[in-house]
Amino acid sequence: ESAVNAASEEEAQSFIRQHIQSIRQHVKGLSEKNYQQIKEIKTLDFVLLFIPIEPAFLMAIHEDQRLFQEAFDKNIILVSPTTLLATLRTISSIWKQEYQTRNTIEIATQAGRLYDKFVSFIEDLKSVGTKIEQTQSSYLSAMNKLQTGKGNLITRAQKLKELGANTSKSIPSELLDEEL
Repeated sequence: ESAVNAASEEEAQSFIRQHIQSIRQHVKGLSEKNYQQIKEIKTLDFVLLFIPIEPAFLMAIHEDQRLFQEAFDKNIILVSPTTLLATLRTISSIWKQEYQTRNTIEIATQAGRLYDKFVSFIEDLKSVGTKIEQTQSSYLSAMNKLQTGKGNLITRAQKLKELGANTSKSIPSELLDEEL
């Protein structure tokens, strides 16, 4: 406002330089605060410096083209009423992409864990199958000794009964039938 209402061009340039210097000081102050280093806040690497008066923003950028880059180099983005919405939408888009990237990484991690768990399950299932086969083999061996093999226990026990052993029970007939 002072530059626009200045009595002379020289006075206007002095106010413009003061305005630019003020912006530089504000950039420096924001940069020194290191907001992006606060661990409790999820932020991007930049801080927005909002200049609410569009002509003041444009005048500063027009008079010193290095100002925007100098702020950018210190992780400060200069924004005005006309650039604020576009900048905020860009930030929102970047956050969405970051969130999707994190989700993608988590999905890949979970998929890897699921695959490893599935392989372990297959190994356990194979082990169960092997043990069932071993149990079946042991069962058949025991049945051979009990009922079907030469000199099996059922035949011997039945002979003892037939020879007059004092018993109160009998071997089930289906086992005797199979044995014969």
